[in-house]
Amino acid sequence: MDVDGHNYPNLVLMKLSAWHKNKGDQVEFINYFMKYDTVYKSKIFDFTKEDGTIIYSNDIKEGGSGYNYTTKLWEEVEHVCPDYSLYNYSHALGFLTRGCIRNCSFCIVPQKEGALRSHADIEEFLDGRKTAVLMDNNVLASDWGLDQIKKIISMGIRVDFNQGLDAQIIADNPSIAELLGRVRWLKPLRMACDNLSQLDTIWKATKLLRKYGATRRRYFVYMLVTDIEDAHTRAIKLREMGLDPFAQPLITNEIKPTKEQKQFARWVNRKEIFRTVEYKNYCA
Repeated sequence: MDVDGHNYPNLVLMKLSAWHKNKGDQVEFINYFMKYDTVYKSKIFDFTKEDGTIIYSNDIKEGGSGYNYTTKLWEEVEHVCPDYSLYNYSHALGFLTRGCIRNCSFCIVPQKEGALRSHADIEEFLDGRKTAVLMDNNVLASDWGLDQIKKIISMGIRVDFNQGLDAQIIADNPSIAELLGRVRWLKPLRMACDNLSQLDTIWKATKLLRKYGATRRRYFVYMLVTDIEDAHTRAIKLREMGLDPFAQPLITNEIKPTKEQKQFARWVNRKEIFRTVEYKNYCA
């Protein structure tokens, strides 16, 4: 049961499906009219609402950061190749590393995953595919992660690091920028700019990436939105750099985005508006 919905494949459910099918079990998404031996409920976001529909099973297991940070897959399931047929997903999906060296106040990774460490080889979950979406939180801070990127380059795999790459590490290490220049990108390279102090770092990283030809497409920069004035300054500066900002208001179970934050995010994220209308005029 993918509690958050089916807009994006749930890696945990894909691994559980593969593990059970390997044992000869029958696996399907939940049908509320059926009775099951076991039901796995996976929930990523704590703000996802559940409708309370009755589930016919005596063994209901709940996991994911939407429930708690402590429930883990057991090791033999964690390292099984996912069942891509569950969502009919065409790309390989997984983690090369887990954890992060940063300790951002708004991020759950330090609590959920802990310190940065190696996790898996790309071939563990590649399943013969030539494209991969990688969900590492800070792959560039890991020697294992850098070695895996070199392996990905040598194999000709096209990749997307969908959680973004650490702009500070890129800005401080031209050799890493050069390495990224040899990657075949599936989607635009992503970084984050969550406060004004990061603008110089983003600019230095961008100049290095452009120098080494790291993707010809526009760079994608996440912006956390809390204070509108601060976020507006970042958005304008990023636009002047030729970057493509994406505004995301902070959302948790306790914190809901304000009307103004949602309005600002729409202004930034609707590019036909962002590139032609100034924010004060949009508000008017």
